[in-house]
Amino acid sequence: MNLPNKLTLSRFIITGLLLIVFSGNWPGHNTLALVLFIIASITDYLDGAIARRRQIITNFGILMDPLADKVLTSSAFISFVGHGLMPAWMAAVIVARELAITGLRLLAAMQQKVLAAERFGKHKTLSQIVAIIAILVQQSFPEWGSWASWLFHAWLPYFAELSKWVTVSLTLTSGILYLRRNCDLYQKEC
Repeated sequence: MNLPNKLTLSRFIITGLLLIVFSGNWPGHNTLALVLFIIASITDYLDGAIARRRQIITNFGILMDPLADKVLTSSAFISFVGHGLMPAWMAAVIVARELAITGLRLLAAMQQKVLAAERFGKHKTLSQIVAIIAILVQQSFPEWGSWASWLFHAWLPYFAELSKWVTVSLTLTSGILYLRRNCDLYQKEC
């Protein structure tokens, strides 16, 4: 197994650790969850960059990389609902979009077509990463001492809330556009 695929698989493991740690109740668990999410996000960047640079793009990577991303972000948002950090409807919109696009990609694969990621989808992914980090920082900074409270207390709650709304908006919009652009896969006339 090549390095990019190992990095992709590591994201599944990191996601499980993230959920365990975030659900913990010991000093520093929120900070550790933040670090784990950042590491997972870095592996997402690295697996694609290494695969393209070394020209070792595999069918496994094409299928599993976006799946690992969706499992990571969907797990985080669902966990936020469980901790009262995000309304359930927001997480439902995000997870539903991710499942719909995954289903569409599988349908395309059955028809020997590959649906590449689109620019709007990349903006969606970036907004999701920013929102998750903002929420995790909001949960973590009280563990960092008074300097962090002074730095984050006044503005971070508003930024985290705004980032949730931006993420839901971009997620919904990108999902609708993606389904519309590829409607020939699931119906005869669009």
